[in-house]
Amino acid sequence: MNENGNDKLILAVLQGDDYAETVAELNRNGFSATLLSSTGGFLKKKSTTVMIGVPREKLEDALAILKRCAGRRKRTIYREVTVPHTGELSAMPLIPVDVEVGGAAVFVLDIQQMEKY
Repeated sequence: MNENGNDKLILAVLQGDDYAETVAELNRNGFSATLLSSTGGFLKKKSTTVMIGVPREKLEDALAILKRCAGRRKRTIYREVTVPHTGELSAMPLIPVDVEVGGAAVFVLDIQQMEKY
């Protein structure tokens, strides 16, 4: 990264289940990341905040990885059916249910200066 003030800092709050693959994909594409364990109101459960310093020209590449690996997406799960009024599980096979998983809150900040020691 350079000293001209065009660099960016991405702060991405990821769901706990998404951070490992997301960080691995960022690393495979040449991005370094610092992880902070976090909890809070954005996603209402355990999360990981990822800090990524990027040159301005690589910003869209990093954001695309975050969206692909940690963004909201549909996943099919299989649930047993409960018989109404009895609360017992039926003998019917499991039914597929589409649920939304993932999600990230991403902040992009301008970096005025960055030093590594």
